[in-house]
Amino acid sequence: MSAYTAIKYLHLTTVWITITLFIIRFYWRWRESPLLARRWVRIAPHVNDTLLLVFGIALIFLSGISPFSPDGRWLLDKIVLVIIYILLGSIALGKHTRREKIRWLAFICGLACLYTIYRLASSKLPLLTGFL
Repeated sequence: MSAYTAIKYLHLTTVWITITLFIIRFYWRWRESPLLARRWVRIAPHVNDTLLLVFGIALIFLSGISPFSPDGRWLLDKIVLVIIYILLGSIALGKHTRREKIRWLAFICGLACLYTIYRLASSKLPLLTGFL
């Protein structure tokens, strides 16, 4: 197995962990579960997301694809959507979001971002920057 393949599988594993933790933490926030206060719940998502980012950056370097090249526009779209997902996740899971409708909207839009990121990674076709 090549280093690229190994890192790709590690990246995909951390992606699924991120999605799972996002859904579980949102459910716990919605149900006002005391599990949200557990130390591992506060730390594990950040550790996993850091690994996800590190593996993603490693894949960029190993593949040689630049997000700013014509062939890498899909990657630039993916990076933009990851930033949007992070912002939506902070609204959906944050302590300062008071309205449940806003929290639910951010959660659903966050899931839509994750799905779009998956489609971008699968197809390698730009969505947002395709017109540039």
